[in-house]
Amino acid sequence: MIELCGVHSIPEGSTRGFDIQGHRLLVARKDLHCYVYRNRCPHQGVQLHWLEHQFLDRSGQYIQCSTHGALFEIPTGLCIDGPCLGASLEPVDSEVENGKLYVYL
Repeated sequence: MIELCGVHSIPEGSTRGFDIQGHRLLVARKDLHCYVYRNRCPHQGVQLHWLEHQFLDRSGQYIQCSTHGALFEIPTGLCIDGPCLGASLEPVDSEVENGKLYVYL
């Protein structure tokens, strides 16, 4: 179990990227829950972010691949639009304890 960050360092409705021990991750916070995925599009394996810590589409409702525009549901990681339709982001096991977000790599 590796401490990633304090939960409150990621505001509700935002995302943040991490590179920890050679693993590129993204965290999306929605409805007071943190969703952790590998920062890798299932289409071609490219990183998803537009700019540092910016993974969401303009509406803020979906994770969007910066290369091909694929849209992924935040709670499930499922691609609902784009070249990898039906594929999913790879989730990373995580838990919140005492206000801190931990991941299992």
